[in-house]
Amino acid sequence: MALDTATVRAAGPTAGLAAELRLPVWNALADRADALRRALPPRPNDVQGRFEWWRSLSEGQARDAALLDRLDALCGHLAGRPVLGCAEDDPLPNAALEEVDGFLGAETAELVAEYRRLRGQGVMQPPPGRRSAGR
Repeated sequence: MALDTATVRAAGPTAGLAAELRLPVWNALADRADALRRALPPRPNDVQGRFEWWRSLSEGQARDAALLDRLDALCGHLAGRPVLGCAEDDPLPNAALEEVDGFLGAETAELVAEYRRLRGQGVMQPPPGRRSAGR
């Protein structure tokens, strides 16, 4: 899966930082996903094969497979394919940042902390499907 770094849909003071963090966050997510993919039995592409594959997994493998699906979805979001549960225009959803905590170098982790701090100072949008108080 390739990441298109040419466009970042962000506005305000966090836009530049989001653009700077997008690739390292995507790389960390992809590295975690690749490690899980290598540890799990190969996944078939057909529906029946996938069903049987899921049934053959141990509890631990099933948790790893679910995490693999989540990491792949978050990589897709960063690459411009929005994932359910994340705002379409959010360039770095909290879910992606949470999944890379502990998997980034010190300098990048500091930039993530700065991004979270700056984003926390702005007006937060209600999650999709929810109305904010007072509306």
